[in-house]
Amino acid sequence: MVRPTVTIVICAYTERRWDQLLDVIESVRAQTVAPEEILVVIDHNEDLYERLIEIVDDVTVVESSGPRGLSGARNTGVGLADSDIVAFLDDDAEAAPDWLERLLVLYDDPDVMAVGGRVEPVWDKGRPGYFGEELDWIVGCSHRGMPKVASEVRNVIGANMSFRLEVLRKVGGFNLSLGRQGTLPLGCEETEICIRSRMGAPGSRIVYEPAALVRHHVPEERGTLRYMLSRSWSEGISKAHVSHIVGQKRALGPERRYVRSTLPRAVFSGIRDWSRGDNPQGLGRAGAVIAVLACTAAGYVRGRQTAHVEGRPLDGTALVGAPWREVQ
Repeated sequence: MVRPTVTIVICAYTERRWDQLLDVIESVRAQTVAPEEILVVIDHNEDLYERLIEIVDDVTVVESSGPRGLSGARNTGVGLADSDIVAFLDDDAEAAPDWLERLLVLYDDPDVMAVGGRVEPVWDKGRPGYFGEELDWIVGCSHRGMPKVASEVRNVIGANMSFRLEVLRKVGGFNLSLGRQGTLPLGCEETEICIRSRMGAPGSRIVYEPAALVRHHVPEERGTLRYMLSRSWSEGISKAHVSHIVGQKRALGPERRYVRSTLPRAVFSGIRDWSRGDNPQGLGRAGAVIAVLACTAAGYVRGRQTAHVEGRPLDGTALVGAPWREVQ
C-alpha cells in the first residue's frame, strides 16, 4: 500500500517560545517517516517571522493570512498544504521520533478521517500536588480516563492531531470564532471541526492512538489555581458555543461520561489519600476538581446565554473561514 503524503503544520505566535519552537521543528526533522513538507505559520508576529526565516532553510515559513488566532493560522496551513494528510503540532509540543509513523498507520482504513495521539505534559517546575491527571485537559494534554489503546473517539487533541486534507477543505476549515487567540485561553476548535466533519460523512471514524506521542511543555503559571479556573471558565464558554452550533448531544456526550465517572473517582481518591495520610495534598486535589467543575459549568451557562443573544447559526457556516476560499 502506498503511504500517504503528509504536511506538518506548526503554528506559532510569540518569541517567548523561541527555544521550544526550534525543538519542535527539530523533532519533526527527526521523524522515522519524513513528511512531504514542514510548514510553520506565524500568527501576526512580523518579528518572529523575520527571525525564523533567517535561520531555517528546509522549512517553509509563512505569515498567517487569516484573522489573528490559532484557527486562522491553522486554516492558512491547510490552504497551502498539497498532501494527503495534514498533521498539526503546537509550537511547544515536541514529537516522539515515531509520532508521524504511528499516526499514518491508521489511515490504511479509508473510513478514518482523522487521527490524534497522546499529549504528555512536561511540567516546567514539576506537577503541583493539587493538579490531578484527571485535569490535564486544562493544559492541553491527555487526561486520566482517556483510552490506553487505539480507539474511536469524538475528537482529537489540538496539540497532536491529523486530518485528511480533503476533509478539512470540504468542511471549510477551522471555526474562526473558536480557538486560542494569543493568551486568551479559548478552545474547542478541534472538537467542533471533528463533529462537523463526521456530520457530513456518516460511517467515518476519528481515532485516538496513544502510541503516537508528543510531549507538551507546561510553564509554571499554568499550574496555578488562578489559571486552572480561568481556563475552565473559558472551556465552559467554548463548549457552550460548540453545543449551540452542533447541538448539545453531539457536543457534550464524552463530557457527561467524564463528569459522571472520571471526576467522582478523582474526588474520592483525593479524599482517601488525604485521610490515610498517603498524600497530604489529596484534599487539595479533590477540591481543585470540584472548583474546576463548578467553574466550567458556570462558563457553560454564561456561554449559552451569550450564544443565544448573539444568534449564532446552528450550522456554524458564518463562523467558518478558510483563506483558500477567499482567494478563489
